[in-house]
Amino acid sequence: MSSRNASCAIVGAGDYIGSAIARKFASEGYTVFAGRRNGDKLEPLRAEIEAAGGTLVPVSMDAREEKSVTDFLNAANEAAPLEVVISNPGANVNYPLLDTTERIFFKVWEMACKSGFLTGREAARIMLEHGRGSIFFTGATASMRGGTGYAAFASAKGGLRLMAQAMARELGPQNIHVAHLVIDAGVDTAFVRERIEAAVGKEALDNMPADRLMDPTSIANAYWALHQQSRDAWTFEMDLRPYGETW
Repeated sequence: MSSRNASCAIVGAGDYIGSAIARKFASEGYTVFAGRRNGDKLEPLRAEIEAAGGTLVPVSMDAREEKSVTDFLNAANEAAPLEVVISNPGANVNYPLLDTTERIFFKVWEMACKSGFLTGREAARIMLEHGRGSIFFTGATASMRGGTGYAAFASAKGGLRLMAQAMARELGPQNIHVAHLVIDAGVDTAFVRERIEAAVGKEALDNMPADRLMDPTSIANAYWALHQQSRDAWTFEMDLRPYGETW
């Protein structure tokens, strides 16, 4: 694969969506910095990407801590000019309202909303110097509506969405593309499959169509497509779901 003099930083590079985004941008020649709480868990992904000719730098970081986010993005920018930043921490929890403690509410907000603010602000600080860039935020169904048991998660994701919108209005005229992606369905992960099996049984899970759940690779392709848009037709919000999803 050909290499570019540009870096892509992923805050919240988990095993599914985050890793798929890392593979995609690495395959397009970007130096990819992948951050998560335990960066050692990214070693298999680094080996895979390097074997394919790409570059991945795994980093242990805390998306809730200002210095951790700043150091992470500055390191990516020092390796190669920072061109793409993706905020993708997971914080999806379900608690009945009366079981949602103050601590739970705050921790979910920190991970799903505060982390996005820190990532977006620090990415913008760097990209404004370059005069260009893309900042993308991973949203969820809860970004658009609050469901039973999701008071904490929906408030945090809703806040992230409006923060991203404000950021897009401010930074767009300065040649920085800000977008929010609503992942409005189950993603094909081990966790989701376990929940489906618990709800409907193993036989129903085994007979489920292969494309009933969202493939992380397909989601990663959507991030890449957004980054490729010309600025005369930038998308702010993109919602993704399988063809058979009820919405």
